[in-house]
Amino acid sequence: MSSPLQFRRRFVPWAKDDGFLRFIHGFERMIAKVLSLGLVFVVLVATAQLLWFLGADLADLRVQWIGEPLIHLLDQILVILIALEVLQNLTAYLREHVVQIELVLITALTALARKVIVMPPGIQKDPSELVGLGAAVLALAAAYWLVRQSHITRMPTRRALTTGSLESDPSPSPGGGGPP
Repeated sequence: MSSPLQFRRRFVPWAKDDGFLRFIHGFERMIAKVLSLGLVFVVLVATAQLLWFLGADLADLRVQWIGEPLIHLLDQILVILIALEVLQNLTAYLREHVVQIELVLITALTALARKVIVMPPGIQKDPSELVGLGAAVLALAAAYWLVRQSHITRMPTRRALTTGSLESDPSPSPGGGGPP
C-alpha cells in the first residue's frame, strides 16, 4: 500500500523538483507570449492612430508644426519605440530564457530621453526635477557602460573542439628528445 506522499510524487507532475521547475518554466513562457501578443496589438493600434492623426494634421495646412505639435508628435513616436523595445525584451527572454540587462538599460535610457525631449515648458523652472533627471541619465549610462565593459572584457567561451594542426610540434617531447 502506498502512502499519499508517494502517490502525489508519482502522479502529480510538480511534486518533484524537475516537474515543478518545468511547470514554472512553461508558465513563464506562456505569460511572456501573452504579454508579447498584447504588446503587438497595442503597438499596431498606437501606430495606426499615430498615422491617422498625422495624416489628418498634414491634410490641414493651418497646423503649425513648430513648437508644441512637433513635441507631441515626437512624444508619440518615442512611446511607440519604447513599446517596441519592451517587445524586444520579451522576445529576447523567450529566445534565451534570461532577461538581458543591456536591453532593459537601453529601454530605460530611451524612456528618460523621451522625458527630457518632450519636457513641458514649465518644468525648466524646477531645478530639482532637472537634477533628478540628470542623475538618473548618468546612473543609467554608467550602468550600461559597466555592463558593456563586462561583456567586452569577458573571454568568449569555446563552443567547438579544437582540431589538431597539420604541422609538427617543435617543442621537445616529454622523453627529453627533440622533434621527431
